[in-house]
Amino acid sequence: MTSPLLEAIALACERDLRLLFEHLELRIAAGDMVQVSGPNGSGKTSLLRLLAGLMQPTAGVVRLNGKPLDEQRSELARNLIWIGHAAGIKDVLSAEENLSWLCALHRPASRDAIWRALAAVGLKGFEDVSCHTLSAGQQRRVALARLYLPGPLLWILDEPFTALDSQGVAQLETHLARHCEEGGSVVLTTHHTLARAPAGYRELNLNRWPG
Repeated sequence: MTSPLLEAIALACERDLRLLFEHLELRIAAGDMVQVSGPNGSGKTSLLRLLAGLMQPTAGVVRLNGKPLDEQRSELARNLIWIGHAAGIKDVLSAEENLSWLCALHRPASRDAIWRALAAVGLKGFEDVSCHTLSAGQQRRVALARLYLPGPLLWILDEPFTALDSQGVAQLETHLARHCEEGGSVVLTTHHTLARAPAGYRELNLNRWPG
């Protein structure tokens, strides 16, 4: 059996004095894509934040490469990419400057590589444009351009299809599936029904772990 890249053991999460889920078990290996599902308020974003080390669990432990997240706080940015529901970019910086800053968290990228990544998401010609002038969809594409640069194999994505047009959605679906087919791993939430998924796709429904 392949060793898990990311593992949650007996995980529980409480928010605002309400238990969202408990006893949750999850193992993610190379090639896996896990779509976290459940009704609004079931804890989908909270679970992703726990897996990315942005929150502490009420109970249980999350392990990355066999080690608890608490023991590798300084290394998390080099081991995973987190893209939240918000684009997470700085309005005052250009698209290129945002990517350069974000990549410095794990693996610095050359200017040529950054421009190629922006071109891959349909932003050729917008490299030097301040992000506050971009549309919501274009800002989302700046954030997603990180996925076209060398970096960690584990991607944790909260509603990555938000604000994308149909062409952008199809392109991102293909890119995520290819990433898994090449040995990467993806954990995501989305209300979008995936038209393309890798062989390692499965769904994690939080209704199975009610609070």
